[in-house]
Amino acid sequence: MIKVGIVGGTGYTGVELLRILVNHPEAELSVITSRSEEGVRVADMYPNLRGHTDLRFSVPDADKLAACDVVFFATPHGVAHSLAGDILKSGTRVIDLSADFRIKDADEWEKWYGQPHGARDILPEAVYGLPELKRDEIKGARLIAVPGCYPTAVQLGFLPLLENNLLPEQVLIADCKSGVSGAGRGASVGSLLCEASESLMAYAVKGHRHLPEIRQGLGWAAGKDVGLTFIPHLTPMIRGIHATLYAFAPGLEADLQALYEARYANEPFVDVMPAGSHPATRSVKGSNMCRIAVHRHAATGQIVVLSVIDNLVKGASGQAVQNMNLMFGLDETTGLNHVALMP
Repeated sequence: MIKVGIVGGTGYTGVELLRILVNHPEAELSVITSRSEEGVRVADMYPNLRGHTDLRFSVPDADKLAACDVVFFATPHGVAHSLAGDILKSGTRVIDLSADFRIKDADEWEKWYGQPHGARDILPEAVYGLPELKRDEIKGARLIAVPGCYPTAVQLGFLPLLENNLLPEQVLIADCKSGVSGAGRGASVGSLLCEASESLMAYAVKGHRHLPEIRQGLGWAAGKDVGLTFIPHLTPMIRGIHATLYAFAPGLEADLQALYEARYANEPFVDVMPAGSHPATRSVKGSNMCRIAVHRHAATGQIVVLSVIDNLVKGASGQAVQNMNLMFGLDETTGLNHVALMP
């Protein structure tokens, strides 16, 4: 069994990790930490876990965490910087769900996150945990940076086009909508029901923190820098991301449907839907699946890719467990074959 520790288990990604791991046949939950909730039973905070775990929240202790085989960080940015290095020295592997190790350029990270990068010494060994792009590297990694939710949906949507060098020099467009859980569990005015319900709002139009991460991943796929306009929106739903992606390739005669089906034929968590489909976020709710449909606009010839994920599963905790499975030599679908919730 894989002994698992979780740092920061009180947020939405933390409870989603717990929901997945309590039924994972090869995982044993050993430690879950929260300074503010020390001594509280996990199942008292999250009644959906009653009967599945007897763990109590404890204050982070490097020695206890080091006794685990793998430690997940489901924390705000900056927290993993201070603990990950010591945990790695003990031989324990680290899977970080925050943004601390996603951007390979520490100066760029500091620009977007407004604080010094606290772990420049271990940043070079961090592997970006998008299995569809970095599977072989993930298998041998000690430190994983789990991709953000928007970056996951956008990169999976654009990868086949960029890997095959089908797009001319241009600025790609990612028009993305996210449920309110993407803002986290902390109280804020913008997340209140009266503020978010029956409303749709764009935000961070001049630049969102996920922009450099997305451009980095698209650049790896293309083998060059990629221009991207990324506009996120807050939608009145709890969970889910819908990314509508635009690219223009004049004169392109490739069979886009066949291209996408071939690229993702062996990917267990990417579903390329039949031609003409329009995937909905509810079709992936609670699952680790990304559903994609590719279209060519009749009037303009523009390529339009639709990509949907559950921001808390394939966009966070499910993808983190997918990485764990790969790191420990398991079938990567282990514990993740959840059918989406409908309606």
